Amino acid sequence: MAPSEPESNTSTPRSFTGQSVSAEDMLKSQTVGLVHLSDFRKRRAEVLEQKEREAHDKSLGRLGSGNSRSATPSAGEVTDGSMTPRSEGPPKKKKKKPLAKSKLSFGDDETGEEESGTGTPRELSVSRSASKTPVDDGSAARRMKANPNAPPPPKALTKASIEAEAQAREALRKEFLAMQEAVKNTEMLIPFVFHDGTNVPAGTVKVKKGDHVWLFLDRCRKVGAELGVRGANNPSKARQDTRREWARVSVDDLMLVKGEVIIPHHYEFYFFIANRIPNYSRTGGLLFDYSDKPPPASANDNDPLYRPSDDQLEGADKDPTQTKVVDRRWYEKNKHIYPASLWHEYEPGKDFEEKMTSTRRDALGNTFFFE
Repeated sequence: MAPSEPESNTSTPRSFTGQSVSAEDMLKSQTVGLVHLSDFRKRRAEVLEQKEREAHDKSLGRLGSGNSRSATPSAGEVTDGSMTPRSEGPPKKKKKKPLAKSKLSFGDDETGEEESGTGTPRELSVSRSASKTPVDDGSAARRMKANPNAPPPPKALTKASIEAEAQAREALRKEFLAMQEAVKNTEMLIPFVFHDGTNVPAGTVKVKKGDHVWLFLDRCRKVGAELGVRGANNPSKARQDTRREWARVSVDDLMLVKGEVIIPHHYEFYFFIANRIPNYSRTGGLLFDYSDKPPPASANDNDPLYRPSDDQLEGADKDPTQTKVVDRRWYEKNKHIYPASLWHEYEPGKDFEEKMTSTRRDALGNTFFFE
């Protein structure tokens, strides 16, 4: 019988799965949320120092189980009911793998400490964020130069500034309304003629710049009744009959023709004065060439009974033939005959301006009344 094999009091060493945490994993867990390069370098130096100390203690067999998870049980400890033999002889030092040099660095002046570390994804992200510093060169300085033509920066909108701006706007609005009211209350003279194929001199009418056209026509009707103006159609009619005829005329039966423009009844004279409406003739000028500013202050303004004479009023020197008062019934019968064929009722807008400026004229500015 073959001698039986002697029992061995020592158990066969089992292979344990490595539970040690690598320096890379530990560095990843400890550098979460870091934003500064100095903190990253400090943490990496601490991790490398700790791993070297653990490797040195492990090589001497003095690393306890409580110091690190990567420590293996010593010979005197019971593991799984058996004793693990302590290896005899001097411990062999674990050969370290050469660490790969990172392709990305934090700068050209990096020391050997940066060369000893491996480039992890988090390390690379930190290095990229830390390396985004402005380049101090002349081109950057030129790009950051202030534009002298730029508008001034807007002011801060505070409650006080908004309230002050609103008060200034309200003060300007009241000032404009006061000036507008002063202009509208200013009196002016409008010389005119009655027209029924020929110009019949009539005189002047005093109105305010804020009055409507229909009020001017009503006063013209009274002037015609007082003068007993006879028309070209009835030159032999008695003066008394002419006055009665003008007394029976309605304002709606009269028209105001300024140049070649028929002015509707509902417009104010101030509208044409303030907006400076042109007369649409080749000679140029305004339809109602009167001042749109309030009259200058005088010593007589405080006297409520003072009334300026007609010669002192604006408009006394105007050409009366440019302002015609026409019977609408006559116009309906003769609007196809010159000069009534050239008259157009005023309409605000560019269409009316194009209609008036497209009228054919000769070299002297006279309008062709035939095509």
